[in-house]
Amino acid sequence: MFALGSILLAGLSLSLAQYDYYDEYYIPSAPLEGVSSPTCAQECECPINFPTAMYCNERNLKFIPIVPTGIKYLYLQNNFIEEIKAGVFDNATDLRWLVLDNNNITSDKIQAGTIDKLGSLEKLLFSHNKLTKPPGSLSKSLDELKLIGNKLSSFPANTLAGMENLTTVHLSKNKLTTESITGAFKGLKSLILLDVSENKLKKLPSGVPASLLMLYADNNDIDSIPNGYLAKLPLLQYLRISHNKLVDSGVPAGVFNVSSLLELDLSFNKLKTIPEINESLEHLYLQVNEINKFELTNICKFSSPVNYSRLRTLRLDGNNITHSSMPDDTANCLRQASEIIFE
Repeated sequence: MFALGSILLAGLSLSLAQYDYYDEYYIPSAPLEGVSSPTCAQECECPINFPTAMYCNERNLKFIPIVPTGIKYLYLQNNFIEEIKAGVFDNATDLRWLVLDNNNITSDKIQAGTIDKLGSLEKLLFSHNKLTKPPGSLSKSLDELKLIGNKLSSFPANTLAGMENLTTVHLSKNKLTTESITGAFKGLKSLILLDVSENKLKKLPSGVPASLLMLYADNNDIDSIPNGYLAKLPLLQYLRISHNKLVDSGVPAGVFNVSSLLELDLSFNKLKTIPEINESLEHLYLQVNEINKFELTNICKFSSPVNYSRLRTLRLDGNNITHSSMPDDTANCLRQASEIIFE
């Protein structure tokens, strides 16, 4: 059973991650160098033991070489590519993965009839370029889209239309507004992860499909949550809205009280009270707000042998309360907590 004496009084340390983010810089590595296929572009490597892959990454390329027939996995990351010329993918009708991370490609230098003709494409990794809008009409077979760290300010509502296989969309570190993504995610029946963090949103994205498991909206300008927003996302487990402008008046009563949610990050906002949560929540991050009272009833309506919170992590450091602010019945409510941080 949880005991008050076991509360962890840890110092506020922003250098320690409170949870593991996906690795946005993940880059598939090439096999050990060996004999390359004779049909391979001379600037690249097509390993004999992996004949459907062409590795052109980190070659100081300023252009995309002609891709030979039979290539399904094309790695072009970490180069100096500025444009995608017509014809480079004409032979690559079976291309499944296209990795273009860390180049200098601009939206106006993507020729029509290039990416939009790749009908079998499953993964398009286009992070850290200079795109101001999505790269044209995309394959309906796409399951992963990464456009992290571009200059996107526009995302037309029909960009992802008909993509029933799409499971993950990464749009963080752009210049997107609430209006620019209105309607962008409707009809995505398989979407499980949407990352719109580090943009210019004032509201959480609307029209998000009910299939969503993870929604990341950190580092925006969000000041309120629509009433009933989470009720429309019955499978949502991870919600991150840290580093925004949330205030108590912008958080409707019970809006976070949903049984599916396992992790809720509301840190670095302007909340003065602990919001009402469901007993199923396991991780609650409220550090660096303006909370001045420990309201146990928002965590546990009442405590009994079978009624108690499943919280394992509760962060309250950087607020205006200490462990002495906790009511007497806290131990019964938070009996599963292994980490409670006040300062």
